[in-house]
Amino acid sequence: MRYVSTRGQAPSVGFVDAVLAGLAPDGGLYVPEAWPQFSRAQIAGFAGRPYHEVAAAVIGAFAGDEIAPAVLLEMCEEAYATFNHPAVVPLVQIAPDAFLAELFHGPSLAFKDVAMQILARLYDHVLAAQKRTQTILCATSGDTGGAAVEAFRGRKNVKVVALFPEGRISEVQRRFMTTAADPNVACVAVQGTFDDCQAIVKQAFQDQSLRQAVDLSGVNSINFARIAAQAVYYFTSAVALGAPERTVSFCVPSGNFGDAFAGYVASRMGLPIARIVVATNSNDILAHAFEDGRYARGSVTPTISPAMDIQSASNFERLYFEAVHRDPVETARAFAAFAEVGVIDIPPQAFAAMRALFRGVGIGEDETLRAIVATLNETGELIDPHTAVAVAALRRVGDLEGPVVVLSTAHAAKFPEDVARASGVTPELPRGAANLAALAERFDRLPAEPETIKAYVRAFAEA
Repeated sequence: MRYVSTRGQAPSVGFVDAVLAGLAPDGGLYVPEAWPQFSRAQIAGFAGRPYHEVAAAVIGAFAGDEIAPAVLLEMCEEAYATFNHPAVVPLVQIAPDAFLAELFHGPSLAFKDVAMQILARLYDHVLAAQKRTQTILCATSGDTGGAAVEAFRGRKNVKVVALFPEGRISEVQRRFMTTAADPNVACVAVQGTFDDCQAIVKQAFQDQSLRQAVDLSGVNSINFARIAAQAVYYFTSAVALGAPERTVSFCVPSGNFGDAFAGYVASRMGLPIARIVVATNSNDILAHAFEDGRYARGSVTPTISPAMDIQSASNFERLYFEAVHRDPVETARAFAAFAEVGVIDIPPQAFAAMRALFRGVGIGEDETLRAIVATLNETGELIDPHTAVAVAALRRVGDLEGPVVVLSTAHAAKFPEDVARASGVTPELPRGAANLAALAERFDRLPAEPETIKAYVRAFAEA
């Protein structure tokens, strides 16, 4: 299995090199040269199997012969043993044909754990074999940083620098990062937005001097291994509801588009998905892209679903590349223009290809709050504001083909004030995370200046 850049100016690489690099050297994102396929019989065979076995099969289809199947199976078993639910991603019914896929039973109580726990073990395995160390730089809109810190803290071959926008994530989200005392972890409160953080990360990866000096790598959803790992729960959820004999739809709260793109990946691998509804908050760049054919950046609006306060969804480039028939020249042109002027008018044929699977819905704050209280009253389930965006979108869209799975991306206790304001009920942190408030925090504050942060990363990595 080989991986190519969406911008076409980087040589193809194998799975391991794509994982360790994160972003391609030409600024593009890695995708497989060809999508691996599962037969209907193989998909049906996932029914009733432990989650880690399905994960090993799905991720193994992308790893090819670079990681031995027995080794990958052992890594998956170890990764998902860190979750506090035996199903790893259980389904909870909330309506006659609607279900929540609870993605928050991992160590940092958010869906990012599903990919990050296996990613950390992939890094351990590869770096130890190569007798190599790396510096991971990640930007977080709330949950990626906490999941990365939980997964990589204390590991010998990796240092982690997590950037987060100061004052724009919840206290619980912040504390999952900043209370780590391990010396291989550094957290930075950036005086700007998540888009500023993400832009700084991309600039750092394009600085070849820095990249080589600290052996830079990334674990944001720019890293294809994250996408591969997230595709797993599309398979397990759909099969539990009757796939491949039944077609299933999904409703996904989305900011950076990685979670929704993982559904596209599952569909390309053979999973029968009727529709993926991309649910956004007031930062509705993706909703407009899928409804109007115009991907246009605006200013970031702070909301009660902060992990989705994004106006530049990095994984949209992967979908665009597929929709323009894998034309790297057109993809590079479009995203260079987007970086400069903030707008892509999606070509008609590409827009039609996207609309074959995706729909977009933008949800306001009041509708989000109403979805929290309505879900509690109707089902007894207390959902977080990101899941609420997707539940509200499902109510707005109405009938979809087959059963519908809403991806529930975070535990309600990560956003206690907003959930309590909506529902009158204050969610409690699970036992393992209940002492977060008592732990000392450790982080640095820096301006949203690329050169300042690159110098910080270099100094931390070389210390």
